[in-house]
Amino acid sequence: MATFIPDARVTTAAELANAGAEPISRDAACRLLRADDDILPSLLAAAQLARARFKPGVITYSRKVFLPLTNLCRDYCGYCTFRRDPGAPGAHTMMPDEVMEVVRAGERMGCTEALFSLGDKPELLFPQMRDTLRRLGYKSTLHYLEAMCEKVLRESSLLPHPNPGLMSAEWLERLSSVAPSMGLMLETTSPRLLAKNAAHDNAPDKEPAKRLRVIEDAGRRKIPFTTGILIGIGETLEERVDSLVAIRDLHAKYGHIQEVIVQNFRAKSGTSMAHWPEPGREEMLRTLAVARLLMPKMNIQAPPNLSDPHYADLLDAGINDWGGVSPLTPDFINPEKPWPHLEELQQRTEAKGFELRQRLPVYPEFAETFVRRFAEQFSERPATHGNLLAERLSSAADAEGYAQNQGKRAA
Repeated sequence: MATFIPDARVTTAAELANAGAEPISRDAACRLLRADDDILPSLLAAAQLARARFKPGVITYSRKVFLPLTNLCRDYCGYCTFRRDPGAPGAHTMMPDEVMEVVRAGERMGCTEALFSLGDKPELLFPQMRDTLRRLGYKSTLHYLEAMCEKVLRESSLLPHPNPGLMSAEWLERLSSVAPSMGLMLETTSPRLLAKNAAHDNAPDKEPAKRLRVIEDAGRRKIPFTTGILIGIGETLEERVDSLVAIRDLHAKYGHIQEVIVQNFRAKSGTSMAHWPEPGREEMLRTLAVARLLMPKMNIQAPPNLSDPHYADLLDAGINDWGGVSPLTPDFINPEKPWPHLEELQQRTEAKGFELRQRLPVYPEFAETFVRRFAEQFSERPATHGNLLAERLSSAADAEGYAQNQGKRAA
């Protein structure tokens, strides 16, 4: 007798009827990503119901300045135009005065986040970076980052949010005393993408196990953490789900992942993946909706500039956050994709029936826990960085944990 295989549309429709209250399974997520196109409206509706249950009414964003502390990097990802070798056009390491000039300009424009992005341990590969650090008086790029986070904390009202790549447990601890949250994109759990000519060929810091270790170490230390996946870089749909499930499992264990980013690959000229096919609109919507159903209670984010001009459609897939948007600095990772103007972002969000609210780099539901943890940890050491950070965070947040300066317009 032949084995009965249920029709994929029937299976997914039945699963969607019960989705939203509880996380769907890995197998259900894989089926939904592979289901016929006619399932998409039902999938989006289920994602919207899940958001309405757990994240109703409000879409958040963080008003930020983007600080590319250094774009020297020892990794050579197939899609990246941010990284540079020393001496290449555009190679640059920001000096302290440059950092603070941008920070103060952002402060005047109502920004509350200083996002530090940088190449991964460039001094291990480039003697030029070692020379720069030596002149500045630092042993490593992470030491320099730590000092710049502290400088921002002491000399401005902005809160640092560093994305420094792989870190040891010691460095997670150190940076957590000068930043209320941190980030590291998982991107994928697929080791296949480390192979010759794949997206992460010659990118040793993109090894999935190493990145998962950092995220877990952050969880052990209860650090509010941002992570996510990059879709369309050669992973299978099953591997895409596995990456989301890995994030979900770490959050279930430690409760520290404050947002999950689903970022769509965009091809860039001058890279080895310049002609690689980009995920289409429906693929992005389907992936976001599945992410919402896998993690119905979590904050799901998608960057609006990478889906312009139709970024408002992403709200139909169940996201509840736009991520960091700057009225001042470009997206240095995707400079060809400008941020939407904040007034336009508000108008498009409200047109979909939501209130747009400005958050801090640490999400409202994590801010109170963070302040309490540091109040306990540093109660007998009032002069420490951590105590200063807790004070800055308390003064920046309103009674609900959002940014104090709601509604301040960009110049």
